[in-house]
Amino acid sequence: MISLQPSKGHLLIAEPSIIGDVSFNRSVVLLADHSEQGSIGFIMNKPLEYFLADLVPEIEMEFKIYNGGPVEQDNLYFIHKVPDLIPNSVEISGGIYWGGDFSIVSRLIVEDKITPNEIRFFLGYSGWDSKQLNQELEANSWVIVENNYKKNIFGKSCDTFWKEKMIELGGEYVLWSNAPENPTYN
Repeated sequence: MISLQPSKGHLLIAEPSIIGDVSFNRSVVLLADHSEQGSIGFIMNKPLEYFLADLVPEIEMEFKIYNGGPVEQDNLYFIHKVPDLIPNSVEISGGIYWGGDFSIVSRLIVEDKITPNEIRFFLGYSGWDSKQLNQELEANSWVIVENNYKKNIFGKSCDTFWKEKMIELGGEYVLWSNAPENPTYN
């Protein structure tokens, strides 16, 4: 049963039944855009083994890179909470912005004027065509919740984010919060 409708800024919490899906198993996705044409989001709790310096050598600071989703994984995306510093940003909601002028972002990082707490980088994004997300919601693949963290979502622990959401959802979800990631390991 779908209780909330998808909207920019909402979180998609992967149902425990999404097992074996490398991208979405135990994922928490921030919806960056949702319209009749489709939806775009970024997985907030799947850090990769890369840092920004691995992709942009002139940036030597250790900004972690996250798996944003399975679409266009050869492209770098970013969300942030400093629109006054990054021109051409688009507000998602709650003080979180998407994109902007990357050359300015690079300069701000090199000049130590922006921190990992203010920006998050992703390889790829999560995307759904016009009816796909609704079909996945009807199939009970996702639970939609408000992003009560707003721009403080950047501070959430990747290791426990999905588990915390399961506990907050309550009921049968609490049982899943302590289940092994792969039930065959039980």
